[in-house]
Amino acid sequence: MKTPRVFEILFCGLVFLGIIDSAAQAADLIMHYDTPANLAGDWQKDGRVGSLPIGNGRIGGMVFGGTAQDWLPFNEITLWSGDETTRGTYQAFGDLGISLPGHDQGLSNYSRDLDLEQGVAHVSYTKDGVEYKREYFASHPAQAIVVHLTANKPGSYTGKIELTDMHNGTITAEGNRITCSGNLGASAGRTTNHELYESQVVVLNQGGKTAVDGNDISFTGCDAVTIVLGAGTSYILDYDKKYNGENPHAKLTTQMDAAGKKSADYLLAEHEKDYQALFGRVALNLGDTTAEIKALPLDQRLAAYTQNGNDPGLEAMFFQFGRYLLLSSSRDILPANLQGLWNDSNSPGWGSDYHTNINIEMNYWLAEPANLGECTAPLFNFVQAMIPSYRNIVAKTAAASLAGNPPRPSRGGDPVETFLSSDGKPLRGWAVATQSTPWGQTDYTWNKSANAWYMQHFYEHYAFTQDKEFLAKVAYPLMKEVCQFWEDDLKKLPDGTYVAPLGWSPEHGPHEDGVTYDQEVIWDLFDNTVHAADVLGNDKAFRDEIANLRDHLVQPKVGQWGQLMEWMTEKTGQASTDGPLDTPQDHHRHISQLFGLYPGHQITPQTPDLFAASKVIINARGDAGATEWSFAWRAAFWARLLDGENAYARLKHELAISTGNKAGTGVNFLENYPPFQIDGNLGATAAMCEMLLQSQTPEITLLPALPKAWATGSFKGLRARGGFEVDAAWTDGKLTSATVRSITGTGGQVRYGDKVVSLDLKPGQSKTLGPAL
Repeated sequence: MKTPRVFEILFCGLVFLGIIDSAAQAADLIMHYDTPANLAGDWQKDGRVGSLPIGNGRIGGMVFGGTAQDWLPFNEITLWSGDETTRGTYQAFGDLGISLPGHDQGLSNYSRDLDLEQGVAHVSYTKDGVEYKREYFASHPAQAIVVHLTANKPGSYTGKIELTDMHNGTITAEGNRITCSGNLGASAGRTTNHELYESQVVVLNQGGKTAVDGNDISFTGCDAVTIVLGAGTSYILDYDKKYNGENPHAKLTTQMDAAGKKSADYLLAEHEKDYQALFGRVALNLGDTTAEIKALPLDQRLAAYTQNGNDPGLEAMFFQFGRYLLLSSSRDILPANLQGLWNDSNSPGWGSDYHTNINIEMNYWLAEPANLGECTAPLFNFVQAMIPSYRNIVAKTAAASLAGNPPRPSRGGDPVETFLSSDGKPLRGWAVATQSTPWGQTDYTWNKSANAWYMQHFYEHYAFTQDKEFLAKVAYPLMKEVCQFWEDDLKKLPDGTYVAPLGWSPEHGPHEDGVTYDQEVIWDLFDNTVHAADVLGNDKAFRDEIANLRDHLVQPKVGQWGQLMEWMTEKTGQASTDGPLDTPQDHHRHISQLFGLYPGHQITPQTPDLFAASKVIINARGDAGATEWSFAWRAAFWARLLDGENAYARLKHELAISTGNKAGTGVNFLENYPPFQIDGNLGATAAMCEMLLQSQTPEITLLPALPKAWATGSFKGLRARGGFEVDAAWTDGKLTSATVRSITGTGGQVRYGDKVVSLDLKPGQSKTLGPAL
């Protein structure tokens, strides 16, 4: 590798440090409150409750911060009812209770917060001259939630620890440990799902003493108390074993024994090191917020923002909160579901499942650009583990169709899906319906092109990382199989073009051939597969077949009033349950025909007619029917349309406090449909990435959709396709400097405004650019 000159090293270093310093100066990463959350409230449905999420990717909890009584509802991401054929739902696990008698009176200086930089929640208050403090964190290295209680006077802690269960499990206490175990299937009266589960709490005291008190553990006169909570199930990602594995007791006990031998300080230090190695990659400064506003408790600060705006520090915090949520809910066995992993209901909205027509995909839009690529592994593992079940469903359906008995559709208005090609042969490959669970079960209505949408995430991981081994061994074989499915299923029209048969534009309008959403998702799959084959330099015959199909797909069309059409045939006002179709009066929350704009790459400024038509349809749809996730999608659309003001307006709407049934944020930043859905949070962070940096074309575009509200600021560590990492700073809306580092990429081009320059970088090299590039 060529060694840069000393001057270049010094200059790059100074600019880089300046960007870091600029971002750090405005860092506003502590969500603080001056009251506990409402223990009596339903935090999933009422955004005013304000409990704070912690999670290690597999285990999570909500911090309420009560004083005399505190409850931490907790979850383990694999606890699900149902099985391969029966629709199940994500389940609540239990609650950790902390009782401190007398701590409901004579209190002062109460504070509660979540430090996004540390990944730690805190509670503190003063009682009778004693300062009491608690730390809550979910440790990935320890695979446990830790609560650490301290005070500045020895012997100040007397109270009780409880463990409750949401499924009538058996709870026992012995020594310093509480154990709860059960059989989820047995507790629900089922015979097909025998998922075993267990939670354990270990109580460690400094000074004083502990004792078993029935099924609880009491502590008396302690200087400090450390509570370690773990949970596990018998679920495994193995279709051949029907996703049922071993009893979790032995593994959980080993984890708890190991964590129990470490001090609270050690557990905290290893957690922070692990967490910050991922979270700390990105810094963002969107401008200065006054000290007076920053000092407000977050609920009051959000109320002020809802009324007045003008708080760029809050917007930067919201961006980082999205990164925090993904990092906290997607590191291990299963991907983030509709609520990430936080849920205190056994019948949550939509089952808190994996919706395939945008929601699970939106959860992961931010992962690569926001420098959390490792968090995609649970999504990839999940898809690969579900495919055998989906293949089986497709094969059984095709066999039944050949026998003259195609399965009845799950909804009365759905068409019969035979999974037979136009010449009557079973389709190769697999498909998935709109709703899905970790048992390989899928239902509601077929969303066949979700198989191609899933593949976009596999290819994007390669695009950002340039990991050819991942492309060759993981992504490409899966992409090829999905291409084969569509080779078999596509329908040839008399003019020689191809359409996907009997599609449905989520969740809108009739089922018919050539739905724009399907056409764009399949085009994206074919285009990515062609590029993947070119990179790998093999499979040329198949590559050419797919390129030919791609080029003969029916393309998105422009309608009578200049709109990007949602269906191949214009509806001209045909009514549906959601209103008149294909008119400016259609304000549906989905705008699925804009997939090709974002997250796809089919519609760009280089396709001016489609680009203009995209503006027409998004303006016509408006925001009246939008929900929290669709505000995030609209923001990303406007960012791809290079319109920072419209993108910013949608983000402001999303960040406004939710009232009644109106979409928006709760006082803890969690997006409230209602109920809470995490995709709005994660999608909003992805949209902000698009406003600051884009790379869906061969160029890396700096500040493509910067709004006036972010006139001065900086970012560090955002990722771009091609294997690059980017820092940038700007003043008065104009770029002042940018540094592009090649992590794994070669070559590269950068655009700012109308200026484009070549980088000519090799892995490990970087280049710093000024305002004129």
